Formats: sequence, C-alpha cells, structure tokens
Amino acid sequence: MNDRIVLVGAGNMATAIAYSLKESGNAPVAAWSRTLESAALLGGRVGCSFTDDLALLPSADVVIISVADNALKDVAAAVARLFPDALLLHTAGSISMDALRGAGAVHYGVLYPMQTVNKNCVTSLEDVTTFIEGCNDVVTAQIEKVAAMVSKKVVYATSEQRKSLHVAAVFACNFPNAVYNMAYELMQRNGLPFDAMLPLIDEAARKVHRMSPLEAQTGPARRGDENVMNAHKSMLDEELANIYETLSNYIMKRNK
Repeated sequence: MNDRIVLVGAGNMATAIAYSLKESGNAPVAAWSRTLESAALLGGRVGCSFTDDLALLPSADVVIISVADNALKDVAAAVARLFPDALLLHTAGSISMDALRGAGAVHYGVLYPMQTVNKNCVTSLEDVTTFIEGCNDVVTAQIEKVAAMVSKKVVYATSEQRKSLHVAAVFACNFPNAVYNMAYELMQRNGLPFDAMLPLIDEAARKVHRMSPLEAQTGPARRGDENVMNAHKSMLDEELANIYETLSNYIMKRNK
C-alpha cells in the first residue's frame, strides 16, 4: 500500500502507531503536534517532516488523528477542512466514529489499537489487537489495509462495542497498575523492595493466558478466610481498607 499517511498528534498512541508504520515500511510522511518540540521529536524518530501548523502539512491519503479526547472535535474539524478527500481516522477508544462525521469528514472511521503505550518506552503494536470501524464497507476495507500495517490482529467493532472495550481495558490495565502502586507504597513504608513482587505480578499475568481469571484467583478472599482479611484491614489506613474490603467482597461473591 503506497498511501501517504499523516499523523495528527505526537503523544503516546501517535508515537506507537508511527513506529509500527515505520516497521512495516509505511512510515508517515509528516507529523503534527500543538508544540513544535513534540512534533520534532516524533518526526526525528521516524524520519518524517513535522510541524505545529496544520495548514503546513503535506497532502495525504490517510490522516490519523490521535489527540486528547477533549481536543478531538476541534482538531478533527480543522483536519476535515484541510483534507476533504482523505480518509480520516481517530484512535480514541471511548469516542464514537460519528464524531468525525460531525466534524465534517466525508470518508472516516476508527483505528483503535488496544494497548497501554508510552512514547518514552515504545513497544511494537504488531501483536496487539487493533479494532476498526468505517463509515461504509468500502471505507472499512481501506481501514483494514491501514490497520494491517500496524498490527497482525485486526478486528471489526462498532462504536458501542468499543466503548465497552475501553471500560474493560481500564479494569484490566489502569486499575491493576494503581493497585501495584498501593503495594509499592506499602512495601516502601516498611523498608521492603518492590522488585520482590515482580515474579508474583508476572505469574498472575501468565496464568490468565492458560485459564480464566476466575479459575486463576487465589488469596484469602478466594478462600473466605475472614481472620486473615480482618487482620489485613487493621493494618491499613481507611482509604486502603475500603478498597481492600470492596475487592475482597467482589472476589468472595464470585467464588461462592
């Protein structure tokens, strides 16, 4: 595929997509960011031109908009005016595809790689499931070709399905990370090294590759061990004790 691809945005997801496009031999031709510094950083990393002025972007067949959710409406409207014939895609998990139609796009859809990403620690999206949606069948086929440059796993999902995916991803990724931080703070407070937890964290993640999360559950709540749970809660401040109790109650209800 020889489409000219422009990236609008230079944050975490835009950077991950840019790297994956480059790996597949389809590096973007240009990148934009609100700040020239961010645009230059991404442009330098993947070898494309960069700018902080949308009007200075070169012509493109595909424009991938990857900006903060609260900026998408205004940025998409500007992009739709500048690229009326291009395929416009956004990468937001919780925003409907129709947001692009509302911004004036004619050919539009969604490209949503479901992965936690950080532009300072870029990982390949090759094995990440990328969910797509198009405004019609022809556009969907075009998006599928673009998505195949990013990932080997491309799945169609409606905007409503993607909203559910986004919520599920928060439970699967963002919340556990917050819990890791709780464990980190507890261990730091007691002079213990957090890296002792890493094999435990890694094995818990590996187990759900082999069995359902319910089957993989262990611990005092899984056993219904009230004595241990009460002792644990007595060691915690009110905030953590409430979180401990809520999660323990969830586990016990699922394991009756």
